[in-house]
Amino acid sequence: MDIKKDINRKVCVAPMMDCTDRHERFFLRLISKNVLLYTEMIVSEAISRGDKKKLLSFNLNEKPLALQVGGSSPTLLAEAAKTGEDFGYDEINLNLGCPSKKVEKNKFGACLMKEPNLVADCLNKMQSVCKLPITIKTRIGYDDVEDYENLYKFIEILKKTGIKTFIIHARKAILGKFTPKQNLNIPPLKYDVVYRLKKDFPKEEIIINGGITSTEQIKEHLKIVDGVMMGRSIYHSPYLLADIEREIFNNENILSRREVMESLVPYVKEETKNGTRLNQIMRHTLGLFHGQAGSSFWKRYLSENMCVRDADVKKIDHIMDKIIFNHIVRSAS
Repeated sequence: MDIKKDINRKVCVAPMMDCTDRHERFFLRLISKNVLLYTEMIVSEAISRGDKKKLLSFNLNEKPLALQVGGSSPTLLAEAAKTGEDFGYDEINLNLGCPSKKVEKNKFGACLMKEPNLVADCLNKMQSVCKLPITIKTRIGYDDVEDYENLYKFIEILKKTGIKTFIIHARKAILGKFTPKQNLNIPPLKYDVVYRLKKDFPKEEIIINGGITSTEQIKEHLKIVDGVMMGRSIYHSPYLLADIEREIFNNENILSRREVMESLVPYVKEETKNGTRLNQIMRHTLGLFHGQAGSSFWKRYLSENMCVRDADVKKIDHIMDKIIFNHIVRSAS
């Protein structure tokens, strides 16, 4: 697809609560230099009233990096967007797809698909104070409202605000009835709906999301849409990013799994000096050797020694010995 844009969104890693924190993003960036990373969703009110440095600080090695925000107040969202710009993010993304009860109660996420004019007000206000690209992430429908005409009108209204990039999860959201986890699995995937959007909005950047687990799937989707967003498949098998670098970005300059861990150790030592607990970082590496000989040992060793609350940071000095001694790298290097 030939759409001019400053940010390469061919492959993105989705914002995931309790997953895509700054430690996970630093870890993933060791594997992939090209995918676009997203933060967890941060509520605009928290940005306005909370500790901005604690909420928004990141390592420059994580870039390119998008900040996802949630909310429905045009004023607070505008403040959040400007603050994100000041902190050095590359994109501000508005969450219009999260289906949890908590989100609906506080009026942000997928429930805002019911109020396109309010969303448009939010986007206009955000763009009036922020020069970064403002994007949205949404679903193909909600509850019993899943006709294409409704989705088309929703996107048409938002398009008129001037935004160019639409990330579409190819499932509808079931509000109030299903848990967020159920909403990731039970509503059926309808990729054809997203494909139809791209056909009807050829000048807009359409990114498809939902159930994508392989480079083969990525290649098929990219024949029709502009980009692909992946979530759980990357979190549970992060080294899939190495295949994406090779096959999608034609990049052969990739660290081995062993080299990834060797590069992570100095980061771990520096972070723990500053008060970060070892388990807060190492929990993200459980899937590094997924599908490889020794994977079970790796997960067990981390779970018992480094993913407990009071894990001894000194054990990080022996992590490479554990990998080599147990021959994990023999087939995974």
